[in-house]
Amino acid sequence: MRLDPYRRVLALPGVRALMVLGLLARIPITAIGVTMTLHVAQDLHRGWGAAGLVGAALTVGTALGGPLNGRFVDRRGLRPMLLVTTVAEAAFWSAAPFLSYSALLVGAFVAGVFSLPVFSVIRQSLAALVPAEQRRQAYALDSMSVELSFMAGPPLAVLLASALSGRVAMWSIGATLVLAGAALYLANPPVHEASAESAAPGAAAVRRRDWLTPRFLAVCAAAAATTVVLAGTDLGIVAMLRNAGQVGLIGALLAAWGIYSLVGGFVYGALPRAVPLVALLGGLSVFTVPAGVFGDAWPLLFLTLLPAGALCAPTLSASADLISRLVPAPARGEAMGWHGSSLTVGLAIGSPLAGWAIDHGSPSWGFAAVGTLGAVIAASLLTFRHLDRPLTPATEAPTTASPDASPVSPDASPAVSPGASPAASPTTTATTTAPAVSPLAAPAVTPGTATLGTATTAA
Repeated sequence: MRLDPYRRVLALPGVRALMVLGLLARIPITAIGVTMTLHVAQDLHRGWGAAGLVGAALTVGTALGGPLNGRFVDRRGLRPMLLVTTVAEAAFWSAAPFLSYSALLVGAFVAGVFSLPVFSVIRQSLAALVPAEQRRQAYALDSMSVELSFMAGPPLAVLLASALSGRVAMWSIGATLVLAGAALYLANPPVHEASAESAAPGAAAVRRRDWLTPRFLAVCAAAAATTVVLAGTDLGIVAMLRNAGQVGLIGALLAAWGIYSLVGGFVYGALPRAVPLVALLGGLSVFTVPAGVFGDAWPLLFLTLLPAGALCAPTLSASADLISRLVPAPARGEAMGWHGSSLTVGLAIGSPLAGWAIDHGSPSWGFAAVGTLGAVIAASLLTFRHLDRPLTPATEAPTTASPDASPVSPDASPAVSPGASPAASPTTTATTTAPAVSPLAAPAVTPGTATLGTATTAA
C-alpha cells in the first residue's frame, strides 16, 4: 500500500489547512445530538420521545436548509452565507437553554434551516482545491477526519453535561460553532475552481435540469441508504449491549467501530483503482445483516462489525466523490447541499426503523432491518449501469445545447496530466467529443477543469 497519493494531496496548496479546520469545526456539530437529548430529558424533565421530537425538528430543518445554503453559496459566495448562518447559530445556542419545550421545538427547526453547513462547505472546497485524479484520496482523508470528529464530539459533550451542566454544554457548542464560522470566514476557502471563478458572468449560469438528473438522484439515494445502515447499526449496538447488561462497553464498541471505518477509509484511498459505489453500499448492507445474530455472545460483536465498519468511510467518500463529478462547479454548492440532506434523511430513517425492529423482535432484528433495506436500495441502483462511470470535463458553461464529452469505460487508461500521481484514480477520464447521451447512462457532463473534492457524512 502506497502513501504517496495521500502525501501529494496534502501537499496541494490549502488542502492541509482545510482538513485541520474541517476536523475541528465538525466536533461541536457531532456533539449536538447527545447534548440536546440530555437537555430535554434532564433539564426540561421530558421523556425520550420528546427529546426525539426535538432531534427530528433539527434534522428536518437541516435537510431543508442544506440545498438552500448551498444555492446561496453558488449565487452570492461563501462569506455572505457564513455570516448569516454563524449569526443564527449564535442566536439559537445562546437562547436555547432558557427556552420552553415548545419554543425549543420551533427553534430547533429554524436553527436547522440556518445551521452552519461545515460538512458541505469542506467537501465543496476540496472539489475546488484538488485535481480530479486525486479527489478519491482527498475525500477518503475527509471521511477519516469526520470519524475522528465523531469520536471526539459526543464524549466531550457528555463530559461537559455531567461534570458541569447541560446549559454549559449547549453554550460551549454555540461558542465553538461561532468560532468555526469565523475561522471559515477568515480562511475563505475557494468553493469553485479557478476556471469557474474567472469565467465570464454569462458562462456561470447553470440550469438545474442540467445536473439534477436520475443519475444524480441515484447517488443521493445511495448516500441516504448508507446513513440508514449506519444509524441503525448505532442503535443496534446500544440495544444489544444494554440487553446483555454491558452498558459500560457501549463507548468501547462504538470506538472500535469508528476505528474500523478509519482503517477502511485509509485503505480505500490508497487503492490503485476505485471501487464502485453500488458495490460498497451492497457490501456495507450485507455485512450489517448478520452483525447481531450472536445474541448474548456480545463479545463477538467486536468481530462481526469489522467488515461493515471498514466500509463506512469508503461508502460515504465514494458518494461525495461522484456528486462532485456529476455537477458543474457553479452549481456544486446546491448539489453538495442535496448530498448532505440525503445523509441527514438517511439518519432520520435508520434509527426509527431499527428501533421498530428491535421493539418487535430483538437487537439482531435492528441490524437485519437496516441492512436489508440498504441491500434492496443497492440492488435497485444496479439498474443504473454506469452509476460510477466518470464524466469527462468540458467547459464551465453547461447551458450550451449538448455536452462536449462522453464517459469512458472504467477499464480504459485514464488520461492524466504530466504532474499527476501514477497511482491516480482510474475514474479520471479523457476528453473526447460525442453526442448527448441518455441521462441514465451519463447525465449532464461535469463542466469545468479536471479537478474535484468528496464526501461525507455525514453522519
